[in-house]
Amino acid sequence: MGRYRGPIVKIARRLGVNIAETEKVQKYLDRRPYAPGQHGQKRARRPSDYAVRLREKQKLRFIYDMGERSFRNLFEEASKKKGVTGTVFLQLLESRLDNVVFRLGIASTRRQARQFVRHGHILVNGKRVNIAGYRVKQGDTIAVSKKAQDIPFIKENIERFKNRKTFRWLEFDPTTMSGKFLRLPDREDLALPVNENLVIEFYSR
Repeated sequence: MGRYRGPIVKIARRLGVNIAETEKVQKYLDRRPYAPGQHGQKRARRPSDYAVRLREKQKLRFIYDMGERSFRNLFEEASKKKGVTGTVFLQLLESRLDNVVFRLGIASTRRQARQFVRHGHILVNGKRVNIAGYRVKQGDTIAVSKKAQDIPFIKENIERFKNRKTFRWLEFDPTTMSGKFLRLPDREDLALPVNENLVIEFYSR
């Protein structure tokens, strides 16, 4: 299954989660806190255990804007590493380059971040990287290329987010349009509306 390219709000309403992590989508969910379609407001029957686990997996996959194959492969990698599988999995997701570009405020959504990366607008340690799933490591510097610093979307995003509270595992300098991946985030750093243990159960069934 490939990456979802349809309307974000539709999936967000179906899952009941702001998968884009943007104010715009949250406002829409606040106005219409029910599933889309003519039967969206009807009371749904109690979901099965499988449906509950599937829902959690889908929430996490759509939040990080990934296709099923890539998402599953990353989970398999996490399950083979030392540590708590759920936390390791989230750390691998957070260290993807497209996610880091989004977290730094260079892009307004992960979809936009993916575009910036693929178009060669992002540098890692001074080198151009165009792979969205590139694994950012502790101490890596992520910056907007010199040529891309004049792109209106990027300038607007950085101006909009420069005064917001930064994530503890990242640092960013809006004047140079560059930041650093300080460390892997701890689980308590991530305010994700997902129970990753149910995701583990889904893939372990």
